[in-house]
Amino acid sequence: MTTSRAGKLLRKPGDPQRATFLELFFDLAFVYVLTQLSQVLSRDLTWRGAFHTLVLLLAVWWVWCSTATVPDRFDPQRPTIQLLVIATLVGSLVMAVALPAVFGAQGLVFAGAYVAVQVGRSLGLLVALRGHELQRGALRVVIWFCASAVPWIAGALVHGTAREALWTLAVAIDYLAGKLRYLTPGLGRSPPAELPSAAEHLAERHRQFFIIALGELILVSASTLGGSGFAPDRTAAFLVSIATTVLLWRIYIYRAGELSAGAIAGSPDPARLGLSAFYAHLVMVAGVVVTAVGAELVIAHPSGHPQTAWIAVILGGPALFLAGRARFEYAVFSRVSRDRPIGLLALAALAPVMLLVPPLVAALAATAVLAGVAISDAARARGHPPEPPSPPG
Repeated sequence: MTTSRAGKLLRKPGDPQRATFLELFFDLAFVYVLTQLSQVLSRDLTWRGAFHTLVLLLAVWWVWCSTATVPDRFDPQRPTIQLLVIATLVGSLVMAVALPAVFGAQGLVFAGAYVAVQVGRSLGLLVALRGHELQRGALRVVIWFCASAVPWIAGALVHGTAREALWTLAVAIDYLAGKLRYLTPGLGRSPPAELPSAAEHLAERHRQFFIIALGELILVSASTLGGSGFAPDRTAAFLVSIATTVLLWRIYIYRAGELSAGAIAGSPDPARLGLSAFYAHLVMVAGVVVTAVGAELVIAHPSGHPQTAWIAVILGGPALFLAGRARFEYAVFSRVSRDRPIGLLALAALAPVMLLVPPLVAALAATAVLAGVAISDAARARGHPPEPPSPPG
């Protein structure tokens, strides 16, 4: 039976689905988190550095996702929920501070903060929901996070390849848990009723995090220009970076970004579509983080000798974004516009040529491809009625 105390934590059916100031406050930490992530990649532009960045991005993204879904089910005005979210904010900042040296001396700080955040928040909900039917769901989540805590902590106690392998296993466990809907022996899996399904709230949280990622790109671009001075070529590189930021925003928000709430609400399985949208946003956010690294390089060395790793991030960031945006478009409309794969092919075709030109020219080329996609979107919409969402069945 539902106890009155636990039942008061839940959102009521008629409650507004808009994101609250508590959630916006929580998101502030992730501007710094993403800035630190871009620094991790920029300091080690190798395949190993890219792999490290990916593992860390998956970890911090799962912290955000796991926390962002709490106000979807629970009333964010309740002190218990506010305390859990703010405690997660503090833990996320500790993780962010440790990020630059996480595969070195600060591994235990990062892993300890991650485990404390994920297990602690889940235990808090488990206790708060005692006597409520949703407590079984909270118990499933606790068990899975405790399972992934073992390789997280074990990995922090070793170094090199062993840490990489154990942390990869830990991330895989966390994401497998979500994929399996926290299937647990003796407890089953979380039914759809226990999964996030408030369409407007989920869509708004997706948009807000993407805006945070764009904010990180603006912050990196402005900070790099401020540190290198207003030379004409560096100023031009900064303006190209801002143009890229505007185009990323325009391509993201066009139709699919505006209609994602309707797509989730109209889907036969809203929770599944919401999870698919989370993964699409993960790829897009990864693209923005890589684009920020490229912008930093171009602003600092606009006329420098091009390197393969530099061209990889300058073109690879927009390519990742377009790939994620195509997946997001499919989730909303059950189809992908031709300009998305064409843009990806154009970026791939440009890569060999960009090794022969200065980084600023490579950045201009990437921006031109994004501009082509944005123009194609506008041309396709002109003279046609707005397309309604039609999510996959």
